[in-house]
Amino acid sequence: MTSYKLALIPGDGIGVDVTDAAMAVLGVAARRFGFALATQTFPWSCDYYLKTGAMMPADGIETLRGFDAIYLGAVGWPDTVPDSVSLHGLLLPIRKAFDQYANIRPHRLLAGVEGPLKASAFDILCIRENTEGEYSGAGGRVHQGKANEVAVETSVFTRVGVERILRFGFEQAQARRKHLTSVTKSNAQKYSMVFWDEVTRALAAEYPDVTVSHMHIDAMAAKMVMNPQELDVVVASNLFGDILTDLGAAIQGGLGFAASANICPDRSGPSMFEPVHGSAPDIAGKNIANPIAAIWSAAQMLEHLGEADAAAAVLDAIEAATGKGIGTRQGQNTTDEITAAICAALES
Repeated sequence: MTSYKLALIPGDGIGVDVTDAAMAVLGVAARRFGFALATQTFPWSCDYYLKTGAMMPADGIETLRGFDAIYLGAVGWPDTVPDSVSLHGLLLPIRKAFDQYANIRPHRLLAGVEGPLKASAFDILCIRENTEGEYSGAGGRVHQGKANEVAVETSVFTRVGVERILRFGFEQAQARRKHLTSVTKSNAQKYSMVFWDEVTRALAAEYPDVTVSHMHIDAMAAKMVMNPQELDVVVASNLFGDILTDLGAAIQGGLGFAASANICPDRSGPSMFEPVHGSAPDIAGKNIANPIAAIWSAAQMLEHLGEADAAAAVLDAIEAATGKGIGTRQGQNTTDEITAAICAALES
């Protein structure tokens, strides 16, 4: 029997609730499809930071290196730890240390879920560059607290970084409907985004079966609202991809349905899987968080691990539940009820 080593980082708030739900579903999938999951839970979180002064221990990255995959619930508790500290202390270091440069976020309406748009037949795969760009962390502040204070944040775009995320996007498009949209703001950002456009055009010649569109970020935001059904694979920089995928979550019914995968494509390190939503401290522990995004992220993890049939079955089970109206509206069902319905559908 194949066994996978999973590092679980429930994190903060509802991260704990949805991680428990996702692991319950994965347990059913493992029994049905004949593989085993060896899990180890790490308490790295804002609470851990308050106790130790760090979001994870100094050897945290090396500890995670030995796992097949990492599952993250959610991170953040802004009332006690600034988001800039929690993000840069845990999530971003993991993404960068393991070169998880491809952030994959699917956006489509699940059966029974009503989105805010008239359009419903859309299926968008957003590919976000995940390790450099606007979130490179290059910059600083001078004369802090004074009238002449200066803050500089420098975006860093490397040819290697831009080319590899675009190649990843082209490959995803080839496996789907063969349409890639590259998103920039090259009319205003005449260095980094013009560079991105140039690399896109150069690579397009290597993928003649893929139709390529170029859109500015503002026009793309409008298109995702007005004509999302015309989009297939969307590739964007770290910041633009971050913003667009929250819009994608909104049109698919809300953050409770938004899954994501942080992929290290060459598998030199573990990949990480997490729902897009935050830690929602106000509803933590109340059994009302929607676990569907977390469970969908777990399905992405199964697919990455090579358990494609199990991944497909988990997605089918999610839609079997939502097709019956379970988990489709905020507050209608408890976390436990949604999880139980998905587990029951997966077992049947």
